[in-house]
Amino acid sequence: MPHLVILYTPQLDAETDLSALCRRLADTMLAQRDAEGRAVFPPGGTRVLAFPAAHHAVSDGGAAGRAAGGNGDYAFVYLNLRMASGRPPAVVQGAGDALLAEVKAHFAPLFAQRHIGITLQVDEGAPAFDGKHSNLHPLFNRAV
Repeated sequence: MPHLVILYTPQLDAETDLSALCRRLADTMLAQRDAEGRAVFPPGGTRVLAFPAAHHAVSDGGAAGRAAGGNGDYAFVYLNLRMASGRPPAVVQGAGDALLAEVKAHFAPLFAQRHIGITLQVDEGAPAFDGKHSNLHPLFNRAV
């Protein structure tokens, strides 16, 4: 862990490059440093995954958007970063601010064209169960 999961309304697939956003967000996570300059997130555990919502309902179904002169086709992006507890609040805030800045920059062109809502939520804590099986971490733990 950390894992950043993105759920979005599927019309966005035709309007923006979600794979590029995933890469930008992973790079942003890997660039985060604590007060001592140490990496906040381990490279082997950092994941960014995006999924279109096959079924969705957003807000009032488009009535307010049509009344405002739009087509009523609302889009939505929900990002949830899950990480283990133990990082100082300033580090969590800094990571959230950096990720939100990247998301806002990525979607800025769409804000001028359509109605879209974006939520980034950061959750931290100890899971009740945390099973892992990976051969990725050793790639980053080799002695240099």
